[in-house]
Amino acid sequence: MLYRTNRMFRTEVSMKTALKKIVPLSLIALTAAQVLCSCASAQKSEPYQKSGFYFDTIINLTLYGQDGQKESNFDGAFALAQKYDNLLSMQKEGSDINRINANPKSWVEVDPATIEVLKDGIRYSQESSGSFDITVGKLSSLWNISDAAENDHKGQIPSQDQIRPLLSHIGCDKIKIDGNKVMLDDDQTAIDLGGIGKGYIADKMKEYLLSQGVKSGLINLGGNVLVIGQKPDKTDFEIGIQKPFDQDGDVLASVKLNDQTAVTSGIYQRYFKGEDGTIYHHMLNLKSGYPEQNDLSSVTIICKESTEADALSTITYLKGKDEGIKFIESLDGVEAVFIDRDNHISYSSGIGKKIPFREISQ
Repeated sequence: MLYRTNRMFRTEVSMKTALKKIVPLSLIALTAAQVLCSCASAQKSEPYQKSGFYFDTIINLTLYGQDGQKESNFDGAFALAQKYDNLLSMQKEGSDINRINANPKSWVEVDPATIEVLKDGIRYSQESSGSFDITVGKLSSLWNISDAAENDHKGQIPSQDQIRPLLSHIGCDKIKIDGNKVMLDDDQTAIDLGGIGKGYIADKMKEYLLSQGVKSGLINLGGNVLVIGQKPDKTDFEIGIQKPFDQDGDVLASVKLNDQTAVTSGIYQRYFKGEDGTIYHHMLNLKSGYPEQNDLSSVTIICKESTEADALSTITYLKGKDEGIKFIESLDGVEAVFIDRDNHISYSSGIGKKIPFREISQ
């Protein structure tokens, strides 16, 4: 049974839309858990599943073993999700990020976790030469792509006069950090952690569960999939990669993961179409201010940490297929699967060798 990954939504999406898009995946995961139950029973390791709604995403946990601790493990993991939701959400009133954005040119005291995520975001911006940048908040709000997902993929293209003035205010050099205090030195800059927030939460939930002795499980944050170890029968978790724009959620391929993560960035969930058929999606070219137009529908990153995969999935998509493959080949411990606009599949050299992989006939 396949678990499926696709980049569902970032922090702007409402619960109504998230439920519409994500619940079927949760049901698939539940079915998989039920199927695996009979196989695992011989090893006295039964799967348990629980879901919660945080960071505007349904988080689904599947854990094996530790019958007496399952509720405390679930409670502890979801308490962490709530904590980070309260810190990192751009929209949530009183969150660290909301307070930083609301008080430019003033020092704002924040939680150490917020500092950690901001430093991660700054690092990925530097490593991507600015193609990925967490100070994109004003521009992403202007495009408001997430509302299009709730409005039958109907949206409005901003004018050049609206876009152009925002571009000079994007840049992580505008974030100042001093100990546990943060300041934006530009009052037209805003932070949006949608590009790494879910990955960070997934990593922290896994870290907690490992500290509680969990040896086997799956964490799914709306498509950011992170697995703990292997399944109790010593087989890897099989994760399906969705066919872009497929209404039934069919998959084109799958990878098998052991203590790894798979994160997909794609153009087929959060988008609207222009009158000429152009797809305007959430991955913005920060030089032009417009959604990147290239040959790809999606990129799936496989590596150890979900924060890294979250950022790299966007960075790699923005490069396009050929440059994206070259980029991934330059990184240690990272692999990628690319699906182009015609649903043709390409992948980095470790796929099928280091990472078990299969294409699924339609």
